[in-house]
Amino acid sequence: MNEANTFEHQPIAWKPTEDIIKRAQLTRFMKQIGVSTFDELYQFSIGDVEKFTHEVLRFLDIKFNPPYEKLLDLSDGAAFPHWCVGAGLNVVSHCIDRWQTDEMKDQSAIIWEGEEGNTETFTYAELLEQVKFCAAGLRSEGLGKGDAIGIHLPMIPETIILLLAINRIGAIAIPVFSGYGVDAIASRMQAVGAKALFTINDFPRRGKRIYASQVAFEAAQKSPTVEKVFTMSGKYRVFTDEERREKAKKEYEEYLKLTEEEKAEHRRKRELEIEQTREEMFERMEKHGIPPEEIAKARQELQEITKKGGVWAKSFRNTNINPPSFQISFWTKLLERGKETSETLSHLEPTDAEDPLIILYTSGTTGKPKGIAHTHCSFPIKAAQDMAFGTDVGKGTRISWITDIGWMMGPWLIYGALIRGATICIYDGAPDFPEADRMWEFCAKHKVEILGISPTLVRALATKGDDLPKKHDLSNLRAFASTGEPWNPAPWWWLFEKVGNSKLPIINYSGGTEISGGILMGNPLLPIKPCSFPAPCLGIDACILDDKGEQVERGKVGELAIRKPWIGMARGFWQEPERYLETYWSRFENIWVHGDWAMQDEDGHWYILGRSDDTLKVAGKRVGPAEVESLLVAHANVAEAAVIGVPDEMKGTAMVAFCVLVGEHADFQSAALESELKKLVAKDMGKPLAPSKIYFVSALPKTRNAKVMRRVIRSAYLGEDAGDLSALENPNAVEEIERFGK
Repeated sequence: MNEANTFEHQPIAWKPTEDIIKRAQLTRFMKQIGVSTFDELYQFSIGDVEKFTHEVLRFLDIKFNPPYEKLLDLSDGAAFPHWCVGAGLNVVSHCIDRWQTDEMKDQSAIIWEGEEGNTETFTYAELLEQVKFCAAGLRSEGLGKGDAIGIHLPMIPETIILLLAINRIGAIAIPVFSGYGVDAIASRMQAVGAKALFTINDFPRRGKRIYASQVAFEAAQKSPTVEKVFTMSGKYRVFTDEERREKAKKEYEEYLKLTEEEKAEHRRKRELEIEQTREEMFERMEKHGIPPEEIAKARQELQEITKKGGVWAKSFRNTNINPPSFQISFWTKLLERGKETSETLSHLEPTDAEDPLIILYTSGTTGKPKGIAHTHCSFPIKAAQDMAFGTDVGKGTRISWITDIGWMMGPWLIYGALIRGATICIYDGAPDFPEADRMWEFCAKHKVEILGISPTLVRALATKGDDLPKKHDLSNLRAFASTGEPWNPAPWWWLFEKVGNSKLPIINYSGGTEISGGILMGNPLLPIKPCSFPAPCLGIDACILDDKGEQVERGKVGELAIRKPWIGMARGFWQEPERYLETYWSRFENIWVHGDWAMQDEDGHWYILGRSDDTLKVAGKRVGPAEVESLLVAHANVAEAAVIGVPDEMKGTAMVAFCVLVGEHADFQSAALESELKKLVAKDMGKPLAPSKIYFVSALPKTRNAKVMRRVIRSAYLGEDAGDLSALENPNAVEEIERFGK
């Protein structure tokens, strides 16, 4: 990296009060260990990882049956440790069964709100009942221990019920993003040999219906091992007649305020939306195998009836349609069968602690997705540990994270919160719809205490105005948490000052699917600097290494690495051991190299500066994209930025930046703003490190968990093959960048 690092010399922004320290879960753990400072605790945690893990299991009250013979076995080397050898553990028992006490059974386990405002709540007793029905239903369908079962659902209560039921019967859960396309789902189902797949007919996003089941059906058709696809109805709010009338009245009043020209444009857009909806319907008919002549006939009938102002309906019951290669069944029928057989088929399947629990696919920021294998004693234990010690979650804590089941933070939220006896607060929908303050309204309504939110979302919400959070009672919030990508100072300060009133900590969290959580993480006991991590997670022997594998001095940038195994460590890539070793263990002997550039400042605070494979070498100096991007988004007119390197005859590599501007009517051709931004970077980092070109775009290509895909940006700009794009949320953003490169 260059010498002038933009994250150095940051001030302390937050310090814990005595009351926060006193009530912290971490303080309880320190008393259990018998230490008085966090530094003592951390040194204990990495000095004897096995003893530390034993104490964590005791703190989390994890019971094994039978108990383990040996907690950690390194006979196969550091890359393939064996944990809890000989132990029996089905982790679902620690998520729901153990909470069926007078104290806990009536506590809310799940509070859910959909985009349309409909809500559902499940107590721990109700959750167990539904999980048992689902588990019995799965067994009655011939599914059982070791079977891989796909989950293609949004974040709804049924998703949690299904995940726990799959694990309850000893099967392996394969979550995929609810917005994935056919090939992305099919490739994952093929890789694991999935036997069944669960999907949903449709779900609302920004007021429109997303048809998911048809995508799942096509994916299943391409997956020879999938025998059954289960689908469920979408969860929509049932509006009263009065609510519908009030909504129509409001929309009409807004329409009357328009000019004649605006009214004409409104009608034109509405007609286009109707036409698009019709075309999507005909596309679905084609995908269902309805013959072209039948579709053409239906299209003609619809046109004729529309002219007359009538209602069109069509049945294809007598039409010959090619049958699918799998059986289609329904969620409601599954639960009905499960209820009938619950007494005999809903039991916890005896599983070893190291039996496979879940296979999580990474988001594909660095090429082909990786199937990360986790066990009953790996991912859930690390999730619960980080949730307790980092975000201070205990019994009854209300925690929310804006996530999806296909991102590791979805299962992390579910396993971690339930093991801790907490309440999961889920919002399933666009976080700024129908109004920009939707997230703050949700937090106030459900008295959320811990809110997990991405820097990308904060950047977007910050452009909507400082007054929106203040419209809502956020007094129950105790902390923010954030993961997925590095912060920039400006949005960090906005969240801290404008939403948290400079009183709430932002618990920064960085690690990955392969880690089962964090390498670095804030906590309630340590002061926090903007964008920083005050320490590594307990039990993670983190270090920063140079090219030779030597630890760098403070203030220097190097590769983030881990020197000892931890219980949440990936048990390899699914059926790809060589790729796993090459990815993490090939640089230095017995050291996990994570692929992130990191730096520790003079006060010991840690910073993630971006992926090491994103790093640029410009005019002989290494530069991290996050450094330049932070300077760009500090400008009042820039909401987001991404920086890539392209070949340059003079410098070797030249920087090209792509910026998303603030406001709907931003000037995407502003030469003056481009010049101003170049000067801004040159002033802080030196003229040779200023971007050679800055483009203004409507959006940056991102994964569905908000990671900016610089690899894709670079490939699109240079006209190269971008590799796997299955995790991409907005393909149109790639096309826009491709046009700049031509």
